[in-house]
Amino acid sequence: MNSYKILSKQRWENGVFQIIPLRYEDRYKIMQWRNEQIYHLRQSEPLTKESQDRYFKNIVNKIFDEEKPSQILFSFLENGVCVGYGGLVHINWLDKNAEVSFIMQTSLEKEHFSTIWSTYLTLIERVAFKDLELHKLYTYAFDLRPHLYEVLEKNDYFLDARLKDHCFFEGKAKDVVIHSKINPQI
Repeated sequence: MNSYKILSKQRWENGVFQIIPLRYEDRYKIMQWRNEQIYHLRQSEPLTKESQDRYFKNIVNKIFDEEKPSQILFSFLENGVCVGYGGLVHINWLDKNAEVSFIMQTSLEKEHFSTIWSTYLTLIERVAFKDLELHKLYTYAFDLRPHLYEVLEKNDYFLDARLKDHCFFEGKAKDVVIHSKINPQI
């Protein structure tokens, strides 16, 4: 298993769920989910096996040993099986903040979205607020999935900003919604 030099711990658990450093073996599942859910991601075209392999080789493999990586990515497991992935991205070490990123297995979204997202937030906050002592976490989402905001608000994230007509989706301008959470231990 890969490990992040910057983290004192490499595994966080909550019941049957856990996050561990991003596994190479999960790359094609992740590619599939990203392609299935491209409509709400900042991804301009479908991923291919070649582009995914290149990303893991040139980007992911290097972040494990960095003193202050720009992103820290995890495989999200249920009973040892990868059902999602995400992490802390666009990490700003000076201002001690990071964007929370997460995507789950597409087939789980309809019935398990709230449970899985809430569990993931609990785990990633342990990494961010306890291990890394970050001050603030935020999400950056196209205004396409209102059920996402309900989960965030139930987990004590607040509406921090709404960027009007900030992106285009199917030829129409859409808002970007930013929710944030301040480290409750500070």
